[in-house]
Amino acid sequence: MLHLMFDNRPWFRAKSRGYGTGLPIAWQGWLFMALHVALIAGIAVALQGRPVATTLAVIVAALAPLPIYRARTGGGWRWR
Repeated sequence: MLHLMFDNRPWFRAKSRGYGTGLPIAWQGWLFMALHVALIAGIAVALQGRPVATTLAVIVAALAPLPIYRARTGGGWRWR
């Protein structure tokens, strides 16, 4: 099972226009994106009522996995 998670195939399609990652093309990409969204939502709920802490934590949680998105995008990130 672990070899399926850590193979070298891309998890995401490159955007057809613009810069960055498009939609997932593998189940690993869908799982990773769902966990990313759940993490951000969990942080927002856990820090409810503390707007500064919530904002900072959500920004960090949103940006932290970008290297994984970039590494797992077929064709890499470049302007299209």
